[in-house]
Amino acid sequence: MGAAYFYHLTRKPLEQTLPVLLEKALQAGWSIEVRGSDPDMIERLDHDLWKWPEDGFIPHEISGAARDMSAPVVLSTSPISTARECIMSVGGAHISPSEINACERVCILFDGHDPSAIEHARVQWKTIADAGCAAQYWSEDSGQWKKMAQSGSET
Repeated sequence: MGAAYFYHLTRKPLEQTLPVLLEKALQAGWSIEVRGSDPDMIERLDHDLWKWPEDGFIPHEISGAARDMSAPVVLSTSPISTARECIMSVGGAHISPSEINACERVCILFDGHDPSAIEHARVQWKTIADAGCAAQYWSEDSGQWKKMAQSGSET
């Protein structure tokens, strides 16, 4: 049974935070789905991930590509058919409590400068907590990531 980690982005944008989290998840040996709600955002992330880090790259594919299911990271706008140990939700993409329970980790990244993204994250938190899923809220306001709240229990 997994947990949802909410990342409130206030200092570094998604394009800088996502690759760091992807590298950590890859180091854990997880296969990852990055799920967005906007195809244009997925295209931008695809482009950005080929440039980061400067001394390497994060191996990934966009869902629907011939090799997407063998890639360690798959970018999508809807749930993919192959189970992944980690799902990273960006741009307000929907994550269900059953998906959280089926994964090792779900990361929900949201823009701390966008009032609608903050409200959406609050609704997600309540839905997840009401379903009995473990959740953590992480903030970078102090300059470093710090856990600010927790709901449910971690396994």
